[in-house]
Amino acid sequence: MQWFGKGSNNVEDGRGGGGKIALGGGLGIIIVIIGLFMGKDLTGLVGQLPLTSEQTNVKKGSFPEDDPQKKFVSGVLESTEQVWEQQFNELGLQYEQPTLRLFEYQVQSACGNASSAIGPFYCPGDHKVYIDLSFYDELKNRFGAAGDFAQAYVIAHEVGHHVQNLLGTSEKMERARRTMSKVAYNRLSVMLELQADFYAGLWAHHAQNLKDFRLDAGDLEEALTAANAIGDDRLQKQATGEVVPDSFTHGTSAQRVFWFKKGFETGDIKQGDTFNSASL
Repeated sequence: MQWFGKGSNNVEDGRGGGGKIALGGGLGIIIVIIGLFMGKDLTGLVGQLPLTSEQTNVKKGSFPEDDPQKKFVSGVLESTEQVWEQQFNELGLQYEQPTLRLFEYQVQSACGNASSAIGPFYCPGDHKVYIDLSFYDELKNRFGAAGDFAQAYVIAHEVGHHVQNLLGTSEKMERARRTMSKVAYNRLSVMLELQADFYAGLWAHHAQNLKDFRLDAGDLEEALTAANAIGDDRLQKQATGEVVPDSFTHGTSAQRVFWFKKGFETGDIKQGDTFNSASL
């Protein structure tokens, strides 16, 4: 993909600060897998310990403003802003742009203290997407999901959670959590994640019509490879050789591919009701 815009103004660069904790690489996958078998979504936050002011301050460190990775994610975020502003306008609503926070090793969010080991996440408490860009190396080297559009898919998926938050879906999920069994809630969690995949596909569909966006040959395949690589069934199979559907939190590889493709092919937000679909 190619983006010719100036980039979003909603990127915070917190890389280069102190207080590093070596919790990346293989341990990140182990934590995710443990979450799958415990029936808990550990791709969000771990721990509630506060960080020092030195760790929470936005620092530019050794990363210049023209850092290629920062420019890339800024461009992707800008394209999501333009697409979702259009979509919300059509719904008669106003879109609130999220903030993308870059960090290394650990970060303090409104949802608590998070380590990069658990991967990119969205915090509804502060309307921010958090990502340690080293995740892209893991996506490529461990999961075989290389390419810039695979990376863009990750951001679009997390922005999809922001959309769910604005539309009230996340609040309904939180209410349901208090009244449902763990297994039942996990099933709802799968629906939530698949809808975020659908929203990522919807973004890709409409981004093609933006004046500063260009989809290259092979981009769609990159996104589908990424969606396929991080399905619950595939992660569990790779980790232990067994698949435990009751512990799924994000959906199977086939489901994630299906919903991203549906969003990409239809571009219709009304087609993304994963909670009442028979296609699961």
